[in-house]
Amino acid sequence: MIKTPIRPWLALAACSLMLSGCSDDPAPGDQGSLQPISEKYPITWRFALEEIEGSVQHQYAEAFRSHIEDISDGLIEVDVFPYGSLGTSTQLTELARNGSVNLAFASPGHLADTVPESGIFNLHFLMPEQPEAARQLLEDPELISQFQQPYQQTGLHLLGFIPEGWMTWTANQPLRSPDDFQGLRIRTMTSNMAAEAYRAYGAEPVQTPYSQVYSDLQLRKIDGQTNPVFAIEEMDFHEVQTTLTMARASYFVASIVSNQQWYNDLPDRERTWLNDAVRDLAGFAWESQETLNQQRLESMVEAGGIQVVLLDDEERERFRQASLPVRDKYLEQTGETGMALLKFVDEWTQP
Repeated sequence: MIKTPIRPWLALAACSLMLSGCSDDPAPGDQGSLQPISEKYPITWRFALEEIEGSVQHQYAEAFRSHIEDISDGLIEVDVFPYGSLGTSTQLTELARNGSVNLAFASPGHLADTVPESGIFNLHFLMPEQPEAARQLLEDPELISQFQQPYQQTGLHLLGFIPEGWMTWTANQPLRSPDDFQGLRIRTMTSNMAAEAYRAYGAEPVQTPYSQVYSDLQLRKIDGQTNPVFAIEEMDFHEVQTTLTMARASYFVASIVSNQQWYNDLPDRERTWLNDAVRDLAGFAWESQETLNQQRLESMVEAGGIQVVLLDDEERERFRQASLPVRDKYLEQTGETGMALLKFVDEWTQP
C-alpha cells in the first residue's frame, strides 16, 4: 500500500486569511502603552514548524511555549503549528514574511534560494566535527550578526540557529564513495545550493517537498534521500530503503525567524522575553536533538531491515575533496558577504 503523504491543508492565500483572524492581537501600531494591560493581554504568538509532532522542532516549540508563558506570567501564549497544518517549508517562510505567523523555522535547505548566504549550511565538510565546537559556532553572536542583514532584506529577523543532527544518507546500497552517487536520484531540499552539494558527487538531485518523499521512494521515483536520523525514522523512510550511510558531512541547521516588522514593533519587555527564551533554550536544543537522534537510530536498528554504514576517515576525505568546488558556487551567489561568512566558519574547523 502506498503511504499517503502529509499534505498542506491550506493554500497560502487561505492561510493568510485564516491566520489574520486567529487572534485578538492588536495591530503592531496599536501595541503602545496607552492600551490598558487588561485589554491587551493575553497575546498569542503563532509559531509554524517545518516538521511533524514529535520532531526536534516540535520538542523545541513546546519547550519554547512553556518557557515564554512562564517568564511572561501567562501574558504571552503560543500556538504551535506542526508541519502539514499550514503548508510546505517555503510557504511557511512566506507566512512569516507577510506576518500571518509571528515565528517560524526556516531551513537553509529551502531558504538559500531567498537568503543565499544561508546556503553555507548546505556545504559539506565545513562545520566543526566536534559537537561542542559546532554549538559554540552556532551560538556565536558575531555569526548571527553577520546573517542579520541578509535575513532582514527579505522581511525576516533571525533569532537564532537550532541544530538537528548530522545529515545521513539512505539508499538501497551503501554510499561509500562519490562513485556510488553516479546517476543516483537523491531527494534534496528545494534550494539550488542543497542540490549542488550532491551534484558534486555525480548524483541527480530531485527537489521535492518533505511530505512527498516516502511515496517517491516507494514508487522508485527517487533512489535515496538525506535527512537527520530522527526524521528518517519518524517519516518511515527506513521502511522503503535498505541502507543508512553516516558520512558526517553536514549538520541540519534550522534558523528561528520572526516577521521583521512584528519584531521591531514589539514592546521592549516582550522583545526581551522573546530573546531571553531563545537564549535560554539553546542548551535544550542541543541535548534534545542528540537524545532524539540516538533513540531513533536504536529503534531502527532494533526493528531490523536497515543496514547502518559508518564511513571511515579515508572515505570521508574522498567526499570532502569532491565537495570543495561547491564552495566556489556559493561565493558566486553571495559575494563579499559570503566570503566573510565562509572565512568565519572555516576558522572554527582549523586545529
